Amino acid sequence: MEKLKQNPIVKKLGLNRILLVCILVLMFVVFKVVLGSKFPVGDSIKSTLNYVYFLGFLSLGVTFVIATGGIDFSIGPVMFCCALVSGYCMTSYKVPCVAAMIICVLIGLAFGIFNGWLVSYLSVPAFIVSMASMNIAKGIASVFTKTQSVSWPQSSDPVNGWFRNIVSYKGIPVGLIFFLIMAVLCGVVLYNTKPGRYILCLGSNTEAVRLSGVDTKKWNMLAYVICGFLVGIGALFFVATYTTVQPGYGDQYNNEAIAGCVMGGTSMVGGLASIGGTVIGVFIISLLQQGIMAFGLGKGQQMIITGIIVIVAVYADVSARRRKN
Repeated sequence: MEKLKQNPIVKKLGLNRILLVCILVLMFVVFKVVLGSKFPVGDSIKSTLNYVYFLGFLSLGVTFVIATGGIDFSIGPVMFCCALVSGYCMTSYKVPCVAAMIICVLIGLAFGIFNGWLVSYLSVPAFIVSMASMNIAKGIASVFTKTQSVSWPQSSDPVNGWFRNIVSYKGIPVGLIFFLIMAVLCGVVLYNTKPGRYILCLGSNTEAVRLSGVDTKKWNMLAYVICGFLVGIGALFFVATYTTVQPGYGDQYNNEAIAGCVMGGTSMVGGLASIGGTVIGVFIISLLQQGIMAFGLGKGQQMIITGIIVIVAVYADVSARRRKN
């Protein structure tokens, strides 16, 4: 194992990422062999990508928060709130599609600012803040839409049908391109900029960073702001893929986004984050969901399996840190 770790290619790519890619490929092969015609290759890849588009942005966002040692369980409901409120503005108040898209992102950004301010400047525990924001997001969406579901434009819409092109254009997976570009940008910010380095340092030792003269509150808040912004973008890709959104939902995507993040190598205690690992982890979670549905399992079973994955991923992270220490 030590010789493998010292291999130049392995050191460059990272052993954890290589193992995750192997798991992803193995999962796809197993699903195909076991399920056969119930797991058609083309449709399965398309469905997996559709899931990746929105879940990927949630996972990228929560990676920044977890890197600080914080947590955000509100990302799923906030994503639905963004999609519902902005979509309702378009369908009921005739707001132009472009304006509705901007509103969607701004709502996510507003929640990021709100969460970051409470956690960073008022010292409210991140767990409590995220739980409260989750309920606030659900409440705002239900009140604003009068508990009605909201549908965004179909591709056949002569005026706003172009909106769907952010996911797929003439068979080209544009959504995947957007997601990978955003992942690269997140990697650059996290590893090659001062704010990113401070965010990682906060997760390692907040007090030491504060004593060195760094404004820890500002950089801690920035992580939540970035998360909120990416959640707003994720909402756009959700409605561009699935069209209709219903109030009161979104909780299930919290665990899935966090699972993809932690599975990819981001430590739940902060200080260590892997954007590349998050990307691969999101693909694994998304493929797993398609496999579960192909087996004919319901939402309840999906939630159980996702919960188990979160526990295993966190336990693996804790065990690895104990061995290192």
